[in-house]
Amino acid sequence: MYDPIRASDQAILRLRANHPSLIDLTTGRVERLLHALGDPHLRLPPVIHVAGTNGKGSTVAYLRAIAEAAGLRVHAITSPHLVRFAERIRVAGTLISDARLDELIDKVEAANAGQPISFFEITTVLALQAFAETPADLCIVEVGLGGRFDATNVFAAPAVSVITPVDYDHLEMLGPELSKIAWEKAGIIKPGRPVVVARQMEEAEAVILKEAELLGAPLRLMGRDFDAWEERGRLLVQTEDRLYDLPAPSLFGGHQFANAGLAVAAALALENPRLDEAALARGVAGAVWPARFQRLTAGPLAQIAAERGADLWLDGGHNPHAGKALAEAAGRLVARDPRPLVLVAAMFARKDAAGFFAPFAGLKPQVLATTFESPNAASPEAIAEAARQGGLLAETVADAEAGVRRALEGDGPPPHILICGGLHFAGEVLALSPETWPT
Repeated sequence: MYDPIRASDQAILRLRANHPSLIDLTTGRVERLLHALGDPHLRLPPVIHVAGTNGKGSTVAYLRAIAEAAGLRVHAITSPHLVRFAERIRVAGTLISDARLDELIDKVEAANAGQPISFFEITTVLALQAFAETPADLCIVEVGLGGRFDATNVFAAPAVSVITPVDYDHLEMLGPELSKIAWEKAGIIKPGRPVVVARQMEEAEAVILKEAELLGAPLRLMGRDFDAWEERGRLLVQTEDRLYDLPAPSLFGGHQFANAGLAVAAALALENPRLDEAALARGVAGAVWPARFQRLTAGPLAQIAAERGADLWLDGGHNPHAGKALAEAAGRLVARDPRPLVLVAAMFARKDAAGFFAPFAGLKPQVLATTFESPNAASPEAIAEAARQGGLLAETVADAEAGVRRALEGDGPPPHILICGGLHFAGEVLALSPETWPT
């Protein structure tokens, strides 16, 4: 599928023309360029640094929504983008403009003076320079990959570090052992600075606790020092000294109660009196984060589904942990409205597709395997075979639209259709219409 929207994104074209997208885990080049620009990372408001395997983006979305509900101006850097490069850089609450991006690219390229630096590294520097030039009250920084040697790991004293659930992903860069992956994530913990940690598998938890102890970093662990759970359709967060009774998270799925609870604990760790219970409640209930079990009601694919009475959902999860969370969310959907479930799925070849599909075994969805525009995408045949390994019925289709149309064939009740398998694939779907571009 050719994507004219992405191909016309001038910021990406400029940056990728000069800088490789190949990941090289180190902070040296970023630190050099930041220093050449006058160390903008040292002129930022308090920083929340977020690492982990799953839930980073959702946790950032809740944190930003909570802070903005309190009236704070918030900078945020996230990755990857879904449709437009500007989604990565939110300056004082607003996506960076194309004109501002052009100015910053000129400035940062001049300071780099032709020296080697990767696409993600220079993107990180662009964001930090933009943040330093615009007043704000808080800066939320999402790790790109790993943590310890990630380009974002340039803060000696973040206000709070946050580690979401750690699981097996990016094994070619970070693994293969879970303890090694956890060690990479724990690299954002800094001496004496608070760190808030989600529930972890035992092996990952041990590594994170050891790192915090070595650095004298006060650590709050979900399930030990605080907790969060769903009760009567609401989010309850128990801290050391009180119980918060909050609305249900705006993002769908049981796993979002844990993500929102982690964000609440991180917000409280800032000890900012403006982040009161009212702000926590409004933020949890109002967060927006595209392609995370997102209900699509606009755009061409949603229109096709609606004409048949089906509902259409989109999720960018792409590993076994994400598959488990997604299957649980889909199970809630089917329990609430018992109709067939159809997955339209595509993912990168390096991903554990069989592990992703395994949690869906009990739901027995039909799988329509497809692909997307990338030389690294798995073939539809490989995706279908991975689904069959988990006992699911699977066939191949040409693209997402063909998958939606195939899901609607037949005389049965209109199904729940879930497009899933990765953020790049989700981005292709959102890019089909400006109505669905993230803002």
